[in-house]
Amino acid sequence: MASRVEFFFDCSSPWTYLAFHRIQLLAHELHFKIDWKPFLVGGVFNTVNDSIYKFRANPIPAKVNYLAKDLEDWSRYTGLKILWQPSVFPVNSVRAMRGCLVAGEHGLLPEFSRLVFESYWRDDLDIYQFRHLRKIAENTGLEPDGFLRQIESPSIKSQLKKNTEELIERGGFGTPTMFVNGNDMYFGNDRIPLIRELIE
Repeated sequence: MASRVEFFFDCSSPWTYLAFHRIQLLAHELHFKIDWKPFLVGGVFNTVNDSIYKFRANPIPAKVNYLAKDLEDWSRYTGLKILWQPSVFPVNSVRAMRGCLVAGEHGLLPEFSRLVFESYWRDDLDIYQFRHLRKIAENTGLEPDGFLRQIESPSIKSQLKKNTEELIERGGFGTPTMFVNGNDMYFGNDRIPLIRELIE
């Protein structure tokens, strides 16, 4: 049976960077389609999952240390360079996620999104800043002035909001969230082996 994986993502998460990379490798290997769904994870946190804010306000030192170690292990495993923490953290990703939608309209979402992830998690650039987004658009092959106008358009803003609301309605609470062939939901980079087992 042909499989379809919906990938809801926000580039502000290092775990999503890992999953974004790995799901594409899996799709290439197992020949399934990825339906990319950029959304704004802050909107999800504000609505259904404010535990992240509580943790940031009162971090558990042992957990913080382990999360850093875990991310380093995954970085080594995947070969992705991931800086922890970036200079600006957490980052406002709203413009970058709108940019993913614009790139999608031009058939360039994976390429643009990869450069956003690399710019923030590898190169320590603030992906909220127009100058960095302009360069990412240019390097993706998008006309930068038109791109910057589009990310401020009402239709793109509305689509990002719709994707965010859709994830909440379908039971999602963070990034990355994946749905296989409908409403079979998987959350997190470490659930990709389960998706492999399902599709193989």
